[in-house]
Amino acid sequence: MKLTLRIWRQKDAKSKGAFVTYTAEADEEMSFLEMLDVVNEGLIQRGEEPIAFDHDCREGICGTCGFVINGRAHGPRERTTVCQLHMRSFQDGDTLTLEPWRADAFPVLKDLVVDRGAFDRIIAAGGFIASAIGGAPDANAIPIRKENADLSMDAAACIGCGACVAACPNAAAMLFVSAKMGHLAMLPQGQPERMDRARAMVAQMDAEGFGTCTNHGECEAACPKAIRMEFIGRMNADYVKASLTGGRRAAGSEGGSG
Repeated sequence: MKLTLRIWRQKDAKSKGAFVTYTAEADEEMSFLEMLDVVNEGLIQRGEEPIAFDHDCREGICGTCGFVINGRAHGPRERTTVCQLHMRSFQDGDTLTLEPWRADAFPVLKDLVVDRGAFDRIIAAGGFIASAIGGAPDANAIPIRKENADLSMDAAACIGCGACVAACPNAAAMLFVSAKMGHLAMLPQGQPERMDRARAMVAQMDAEGFGTCTNHGECEAACPKAIRMEFIGRMNADYVKASLTGGRRAAGSEGGSG
């Protein structure tokens, strides 16, 4: 298939960027990133600068890849990262517009690459969990309700790709932050620092310049791991409790056997 690609090119963080048009030929069985690899091979052969884009595992696990394709984060397929997107999702003759995540907290470094260090700083602000060292305990040593275990696993599926921020009209990071808080908040190991973690991570999120949630729901729609907005509600509840208790652990927390 033959495609027309309009790709955002930007030399570095201080340079002004613009869309540049390329033509590409691709097999429908190629992944989207493999198609870009072929385009880059052609650019290198012509002595031109290849298109910069983030990638690592190319299995939809690491969260490294990610950019906007025709106005949609990660492209047209739901629950799919860019590296899992295949060219059979497009038609011969299509025109595709590729641009980086657009958010003040995600400054463009080069072409389709943005600095997502803000996410790392938010996670670092949450600190560590308090857990006794020593030999591995028996699997059933700490009773945990199945409902809590399932919710924790759902939240832990977040790969931190940033699609939620890119899709949100407010460039909010609340789905990401709530997922990173939520998978610990539902387990007993996360209870000692739960309230302090809520205050610290929300404060860092605000300091990074992300917007606030106004319930558009675009974050959940764009998330390749189907993280639900209900975690935002849980995060807000924890933040209110933390604000009222001065960061001390709230009574009646949900983690553990209940």
